Amino acid sequence: MIDFLARAFGTDKPDKPRKPNGGKGPKGVKRINLALQGGGAHGAFTWGVLDQLLEDGRLTVEGISGTSAGAVNAVMLADGLIHGGPGEARKRLSDFWRAASLGGDLPAVQRAVTDKLFALLPGEGTPSFNWLSAWSQYLSPYDLNPLNINPLKDLIERFVDFDRLRADPRQIFIAATNVQTGRLHIFPHDKISAEAVMASACLPAVFQAVEIDGVPYWDGGYLGNPVIYPFFRSTDTEDVLIVQINPLVRKKIPHSTRDIMGRVNEITFNSALMAELRAIEFVNRLIDQGRVPHGTGPNEYRRIKVHRIVLEGLGERLSSSSKLRNDFESLELLRKVGQRAARRFLDQHYDDVGVRSSVDLQAEVYAERG
Repeated sequence: MIDFLARAFGTDKPDKPRKPNGGKGPKGVKRINLALQGGGAHGAFTWGVLDQLLEDGRLTVEGISGTSAGAVNAVMLADGLIHGGPGEARKRLSDFWRAASLGGDLPAVQRAVTDKLFALLPGEGTPSFNWLSAWSQYLSPYDLNPLNINPLKDLIERFVDFDRLRADPRQIFIAATNVQTGRLHIFPHDKISAEAVMASACLPAVFQAVEIDGVPYWDGGYLGNPVIYPFFRSTDTEDVLIVQINPLVRKKIPHSTRDIMGRVNEITFNSALMAELRAIEFVNRLIDQGRVPHGTGPNEYRRIKVHRIVLEGLGERLSSSSKLRNDFESLELLRKVGQRAARRFLDQHYDDVGVRSSVDLQAEVYAERG
């Protein structure tokens, strides 16, 4: 077990020993790593969170991980920061979500596929969307989309310079699922491409598997949504801010087939994250008990401080009975919810960054009893 933890949380052969700096960046600005969860059009909530963090300016981003829609937001954010700083990053995110919305300027066939990926309410949308949904119940993407049309690649490449992104020292990690081995695959920042983002967002019922160097990939959310452990070896800060868009809690018991499957998907796409948080809590406890050394040198372990902004409230109402779709007004509503959630996080927990976790991991990661 300790050997496994050393591989995940420690650094066997670091370039140079480093000591945790309490999360502080230049001139008192606090550094964080961002872990961005996937969830289709609900990624517009993450857009709002990022927009508010960029406007506030008290947190600087050292590393970013993303899955599916989180991967899209990750590359938009990173390339915008490289190209023109926070202002450009905010514009880049806004321009992308407007283009991806129902009123965007995609051709009709590409629009039908994009609607399937970014619809807030699966099964209700434009006529072309409904046609695609109906046929996808009987045909695979290889039958329905033999030309392998994937509008996401063109849409992403419209906004992101991947050559510039790969040359930037900021650490970016994109998660995908290897179809053949069933294992999680992480694309590091020097391997980031439009194809990698497409792989991370490849819904098996909608798109053909995305092949990169002969390896087929599906959506990364099955095994890492989002991933946290790559930060442990690659960044100085020990603070991770998770933007979680699959609701943790739903008080209403689902009854319809659509609601049941929706809740199953939410639980499934949170399971990998819960496993990582359980491992983080375990290592933190060993450090606090003095059983393993804390640090970033050889045979030392990171003590990760976990923070979270989660889509709640409105997320409870975004069920199969909701009439929200992926028109820009609906995405704008999600953006505003994300902005409010980010402001609330900063008001309540900014002082915790660099000091302590603002998430009670022990209360969340272990099985319920009684």
